[in-house]
Amino acid sequence: MKKPELLLPAGNLDTLKTAIAYGADAVYIGGEAFSLRAKADNFDKETMTEAIAFAHERDVKVYVTVNIFAHNEDIEKAGPYLRELAGIHPDALIISDPGLFMMAREIAPEIDIHVSTQMNSTNYETFLFWHRLGAKRVVNARELSLKELKEIRAKIPGDMEIESFVHGAMCISYSGRCLLSGYMTGRSANLGACTHPCRWNYSVMEEKRPGEYFPVEEDERGTYIFNSKDLCMIEHIPEMIEAGIDSFKVEGRMKTQLYVAAAARAYRNAIDDYFTDPALYQKRLSLYKEEIGKCTYREFTTGFYFGKPNEDAQIYDSNTYVRNYTFLGSVSAVLPDGRIRIEQKNKFSTGDTIEILKKDLTSVFAEVLKIQDAETGAEQESCPHSRQQLLITLSEAPEVYDILSVRT
Repeated sequence: MKKPELLLPAGNLDTLKTAIAYGADAVYIGGEAFSLRAKADNFDKETMTEAIAFAHERDVKVYVTVNIFAHNEDIEKAGPYLRELAGIHPDALIISDPGLFMMAREIAPEIDIHVSTQMNSTNYETFLFWHRLGAKRVVNARELSLKELKEIRAKIPGDMEIESFVHGAMCISYSGRCLLSGYMTGRSANLGACTHPCRWNYSVMEEKRPGEYFPVEEDERGTYIFNSKDLCMIEHIPEMIEAGIDSFKVEGRMKTQLYVAAAARAYRNAIDDYFTDPALYQKRLSLYKEEIGKCTYREFTTGFYFGKPNEDAQIYDSNTYVRNYTFLGSVSAVLPDGRIRIEQKNKFSTGDTIEILKKDLTSVFAEVLKIQDAETGAEQESCPHSRQQLLITLSEAPEVYDILSVRT
């Protein structure tokens, strides 16, 4: 069996470096335009060029999302942008609009095209359609079962790839085609500006009783009737591999470096262990699940992979994430004297015990011995100001790109 690619999200350059350090075979990123994650930091031409060079030096692929549903006004801007991407040389473009697909084929024929999940590809004839047009890969609709994917694999050419989500937030609408945000806030999900109204609190109001709200269920907090659980397939790696899926995709271009690191090392080790020995994968399953708990999440579901989800796939009483760990920062440099440099993300203090996430699923616990301002060298007892550049002395020595966290 072919070992699947592990594909991780990156909303900025630091997260991309983290994903690669923790085991990604490929990363997907968005530019400043034509991407369905407008609120992510995203990449301008300079940082995208740096990102691709960094990845390629480490034999990691980079896919760029160009997956908005384009209107007429977008088309004249698309040509120059695609020409710019052609000069930067990503490994593939992820596209959902047929017009942009054909423009990319003409302007950048040397770059592979992956058909986005937004295109709702749900059967093998659709895969064959995209293959005839020159697509290298299709990201299947999330509404497919493993049985359906296995049949698709059997009926499409061997050189056509299937990419499937294995982890992350689920959308209530068919493959992400949602109008709620555009209708309620004027910010279109299909143009990259979703405000996630599916996570909001809803009640029922009868038209002749304005202002009189009825909870959908007996709960004083109301109900979150559209709020899906998060996808997690860490316990089903063998079934995903046996279905013939070429790329395992983790959702989350809006997520932190801690989320990406925890997801990357859990799925990297799970995949590698399975190919070393399926018994090793089974033996370490509880360890992978514990690691996934270091990501922020909303409770887990297997989505549509084993049939249509029932009412248990929704969370009705809350829209909050489970946060078991707090992200403190990523090691950007290790000085000759052993001090490390980080950009602080959350507060910690001298004397605290923090966790250093290693790539092999182990963790090292270290005491914070000294905190210094990186610019002035001045010592401080704590670091309450987010994004401050710090020099930290720890009782244990981490490596560059190691993630520092603390249990909440």
